Amino acid sequence: MIDPSKFYPTHEAVDFYHRYREDLALMEEMNFKAFRTSINWSRIFPNGDDAEPNEAGLKFYDDLFDEMRKRGMEPVVTLSHYETPVHLVEKYGSWRSRKLIDFFLRYCKTVFTRYRGKVNYWLTFNELNNMRRMPGGAGGIFFEEGENHQQVVYQASHHMFVAHALAVKLCHEVCPEAKIGCMLSLSNTYPHTCDPNDVFETMELRRRSLFYGDVMIRGYYPNYIARVWKDEGVEVEMLPGDEEIIRQYTSDYLGFSYYRTSTHEYGQPFYGDTGGDQGTPNPYLESTPWGWQIDPVGLRYTLNELYDRYQIPLFVVENGLGQVDELGPDGKVHDDYRIDYIRRHVQALKEAVKDGVDVMGYTYWGPFDIVSAGTGEMKKRYGFVYVDRDNEGKGTLERSKKDSFEWYKKLLASNGEEL
Repeated sequence: MIDPSKFYPTHEAVDFYHRYREDLALMEEMNFKAFRTSINWSRIFPNGDDAEPNEAGLKFYDDLFDEMRKRGMEPVVTLSHYETPVHLVEKYGSWRSRKLIDFFLRYCKTVFTRYRGKVNYWLTFNELNNMRRMPGGAGGIFFEEGENHQQVVYQASHHMFVAHALAVKLCHEVCPEAKIGCMLSLSNTYPHTCDPNDVFETMELRRRSLFYGDVMIRGYYPNYIARVWKDEGVEVEMLPGDEEIIRQYTSDYLGFSYYRTSTHEYGQPFYGDTGGDQGTPNPYLESTPWGWQIDPVGLRYTLNELYDRYQIPLFVVENGLGQVDELGPDGKVHDDYRIDYIRRHVQALKEAVKDGVDVMGYTYWGPFDIVSAGTGEMKKRYGFVYVDRDNEGKGTLERSKKDSFEWYKKLLASNGEEL
């Protein structure tokens, strides 16, 4: 329930909707060649199951993508980024229901057709593997009393796997020049010690996350999931032909987020990946004020891990540093710590390329200060551009450049050479 006496930073956020032209002008100044954004499903189909799309919503994205392309930016577009239409949650139980497959495909066909030639890089569901730790965000799943949570998560995930595969098929039919991939949260986890129990349980933890990539990239349910389902009392209902659909229409590339690493101790409750879970602190790494440990080598490790496993192009679509940025006496943000973070992570990415990894791109999260998805606050800032707004809603929303703006501008101009 919304408390009318409380301020919610997410409700207006940073008003990109009205300010996108000035924001894209700053991105052009930074030499952006691509910009990852998302289409809000409910702007196109307000209820999710509408028979006809909302023309005003379609027009907004026409204008947005035209402006991006005019400024030399390739749109990288996520179809569903933590915003399943509320009506679908309330009427159908969200992705519990197979009906959402058809609703999602109607939406996909609409936007694939409308933006053919404007958008050449698509992602289906943002961080789909976060269904296992935050299913409300990842898939609009909110549990009812007495439900087997794992049963609901894996059944909903299956419906999303079928929807993903059919979206891949549809994309290739409607806009054959485009590429479409899956997107996963893949910040990594190490064993805390060399105790075999730590090592094995960490492997199992990572595998439960990679399971989502195994299905959407390899095209089949891996053998290890059978024991997981048995132990959790899960029986996933599949229709004849589902597994063939998943096998036939796999992802063109893997987009993923990487912010940090954590460590895991045997027997400790922990999910890993992006989000609030922090595991056991790694004494070899420094941490942000939110406990996220900074590990550039971990990005190189993860890129190699994923390419060894999947052998398809990899796209780092989220990597960034959330920090408390303070305006100095001169009214500017001097964020050398962010420059250092990006420098070391880009260097690690370049080393992974030398290792033989096919890296198709890198997009920083996020170029402007925005409301943190993890904490719902403005205080946790990521951007190269400072946005004058605080957690209480005070501020003008004026944009100003941080020191990292000019540094990143030079980095992009040199295609990653000038570190």
